[in-house]
Amino acid sequence: MARTATPDSRSFPIQRRCPFAPPPEYDRLRTEEPVSKVRLPAGGTAWLATRYEDVRTVLSSPAFSADGTRPGFPAILPGQAQVLRRPPFIRMDPPQHGFYRRMLIQEFTHKRVKAMRPGIQAAVDRLLDDLLAAAPPVDLVEAFALPAPSLVICQLLGVPYEDHAFFQSRSRAAVSRTSTPEQFATALGELRAYMDGLITRKQRDPGDDLISRLATEQLEPAGELAREDLLMMCLMLLNAGHETTANMISLGTAALLEHPDQLAALRSDPALLPGAIEELLRYLSIADLVTARIAAEDTELGGAAIRAGDGVFALLAAADWDPEVFPEPERLDVGRGDRRHVAFGYGVHQCLGQNLARAELEIAFSALFTRVPTLRLAEPADELPYKHGGLVYGLHELPVTW
Repeated sequence: MARTATPDSRSFPIQRRCPFAPPPEYDRLRTEEPVSKVRLPAGGTAWLATRYEDVRTVLSSPAFSADGTRPGFPAILPGQAQVLRRPPFIRMDPPQHGFYRRMLIQEFTHKRVKAMRPGIQAAVDRLLDDLLAAAPPVDLVEAFALPAPSLVICQLLGVPYEDHAFFQSRSRAAVSRTSTPEQFATALGELRAYMDGLITRKQRDPGDDLISRLATEQLEPAGELAREDLLMMCLMLLNAGHETTANMISLGTAALLEHPDQLAALRSDPALLPGAIEELLRYLSIADLVTARIAAEDTELGGAAIRAGDGVFALLAAADWDPEVFPEPERLDVGRGDRRHVAFGYGVHQCLGQNLARAELEIAFSALFTRVPTLRLAEPADELPYKHGGLVYGLHELPVTW
């Protein structure tokens, strides 16, 4: 018989203690109470799924909905419910989700990303030229980790890179758990206005970019895409395209510098790099908090009775450190070569841009550690400013020297 639960005294999210590891509470929950209830900062409760198989079930079963408009959809950001009244397609269920995803999938295929690699390499090389011309110490986030993916996603979408300071600052406020509802609403309003103006300009003067193609081919009345849906789609791609990869570059760099044996193995055998990217994705699992769901029906998960309308968080970092799937998960092993991680999610909502992210990470790490062989942290790892207050984990700054 499935067990039931009353609201727990635990609050969620749970902050990481070691900068490169999930909260230690995840291990205890996975062993003792793999599906447990917690209190949410925005009010209400939700279930946490911590075992690998349970996380994949939540992310793939139609019993759990990604529809952000459902009453009671779990939120951990101030004012998030306001946004979810008109959610991006990642907060929709099939068939609506597939309708929007199909408009974008050709932009992120292996073939398309392969054609983009020379441009990514050129952008990375230019940034490293500038970095090496500066006097250390240098903030690697500002000088390299953030501008590299920002340049790439801006070119892909057709967003002027000179506007990056504007949209990055507003995006930070829109995904920060420390923002007030007023700050959240202001940031979102300014982002909407910016993207609305850009779409209008693309309609008048289209270029060879994704927003131009969507605005001229898919937008109503000639197409099937409502303007608000296009606006939310473009904002989501812009934010996800620079925020997640930037955090992986900076946090992955710090992790490798703190594990010199693994960095040495990578330098001695560059063929390990693709597998090392997968291991860093598993090990860091920076998007741990983004996979919220709501039960569409009464169901059972990990021995717990989940009722229709209950919120659920499928914890990616907990799944990626499940010792039943990844032996010695606490050990960073660039030779592990295991792609079963769920760092990009799982099921129909799995990250659309994962091919691009892998290419960016491979090019960035290869160039950085080749061209700056004496790279090292300028401050102790446990004193660095980590992003404990956002939806995506990472570093605000990464001072490095060489």
